[in-house]
Amino acid sequence: MSKRARTTLFASVAISCLTMAGTAGAQEKVLYVAAYGGSYEQTMREKVFPKFEAEHNVRIEYLAGNSTDTLARLVAMRSNPQVDVAIMDDGPMYQALALGLCRDLDDAPVFADLFDTAKIEGNQATGIGVVATGLMYNKDYFAEQGWDAPTSWADLRDPKYAGKLIVPPLSNTYGLHALVMEAELDGGNERNIDPGFAAFADTIDSNVLAYEPSPGQMTALFQSGQAVLSVWGSARINSLANTGFPVEMVYPKEGAVALGIVACPVAGKNQPEAQALIEYMLSPEVQEEIARDYGYGPVNKNAKLTDEEAVGIPYGPEQVGKLRVIDWSYVNPVREEWNTRWTREVEG
Repeated sequence: MSKRARTTLFASVAISCLTMAGTAGAQEKVLYVAAYGGSYEQTMREKVFPKFEAEHNVRIEYLAGNSTDTLARLVAMRSNPQVDVAIMDDGPMYQALALGLCRDLDDAPVFADLFDTAKIEGNQATGIGVVATGLMYNKDYFAEQGWDAPTSWADLRDPKYAGKLIVPPLSNTYGLHALVMEAELDGGNERNIDPGFAAFADTIDSNVLAYEPSPGQMTALFQSGQAVLSVWGSARINSLANTGFPVEMVYPKEGAVALGIVACPVAGKNQPEAQALIEYMLSPEVQEEIARDYGYGPVNKNAKLTDEEAVGIPYGPEQVGKLRVIDWSYVNPVREEWNTRWTREVEG
């Protein structure tokens, strides 16, 4: 081989190697997402993220945890953030916003298609789904006992459920919703919470088998027959019902409570794919997929579900509009005080 030919060959190999290295580098772009674990993580990994990763040539690293875990992670990493997109319950997300842990969202046409319940003041976060907190009951057990289905938040006080009731603790959003609704039954609300504490301490606590925060343990207690009634969210109930277990969601006559699923791009990070992922999760197609597979109510007005798909899911302007919304601007500053009081007066 001539010297010139060898030079040309070496140059070609070098260019090829650089091209391959560049391609590998592009493929190694990583987007870190902090969100819920369990069946939600499974839905995201299997049904939602693969298409986005392929379209944007990015790999998503998933950091699983509940909302308080994610909030703590953001606070701990504040000086050197590792998370690009955070997904949390509305209560902890409002805390994150107050702490300056989120950055501005860019304007995009999809935001005009959202229900008002998904719009977060300040333009640093957006609702991407909605859950209704209500009651879950075992249909077969109730039928065997000749009991009517529960209809009210007052059912938590019925002594026939003694030792068969599960309520998440106050540190869990579902538990906080239950406390507020019990207060409302006796003339209170989140600004007058004393009646709620009294109801739990004096009446409901004697019915409670466990104040259980774990979705896995909640499911296990129902499947073993130890529990037959609980406070829980529509998405979790939908997920358990989809396994064939005979549970059903009840929207109490006083109203179910809205639990917003909220996403924000994290401050201190500037990955353009973070904004793109949030827009993608708000698209009608993804909203429908998550609703069908996991049970989050769509917040995009253009998302369509069949009557069968919408069973138990907050869907459409009429149903979503009827959900009770918590005043987090008041609750978050007093929540730690409530947690201490709950430990002392209810679970103590």
